[in-house]
Amino acid sequence: MSEQRDLEGLSALVTGATSGIGRAAAEELGRRGAEVVVHGRDPVRGTAVAATITAEGGTARFVAADLSDPAQLDDLAGHADAVDVLVNNAGFSWFGPTADLDVATFDRLFAANVRAPYFLVAALAPKMAARGSGSIINIASMAGQIGLAGGAA
Repeated sequence: MSEQRDLEGLSALVTGATSGIGRAAAEELGRRGAEVVVHGRDPVRGTAVAATITAEGGTARFVAADLSDPAQLDDLAGHADAVDVLVNNAGFSWFGPTADLDVATFDRLFAANVRAPYFLVAALAPKMAARGSGSIINIASMAGQIGLAGGAA
């Protein structure tokens, strides 16, 4: 099968791209020709993902940001600028009894998993709409759909 580079000339931001689903998405977007902004918190892992994409003939750069920090979130949106594809993948979970979840951890969960994707869309979607094209993909956990023991948060 010939390599499909149907995203040539487009750019993409993938949050949480240093491992798992995010890394796989970033690498596939790079293989298909998109210029990829690889997001994560760990510069070593993020640089490695960008290097993998580049080694396979793609274009990528790493941008570090803690999505629970509004200033870093704004900075990431600025680095992404006018992307054609936004993949909101970053997130983390906390499992345990509801009474054991402290306010600070709850606030970090909400900031990273809910507020960050919302405000990335708010920053990037108007540019997509103005151009008349773009794609936004929000990755979620099954924990958001069904109840799990110890997984109320």
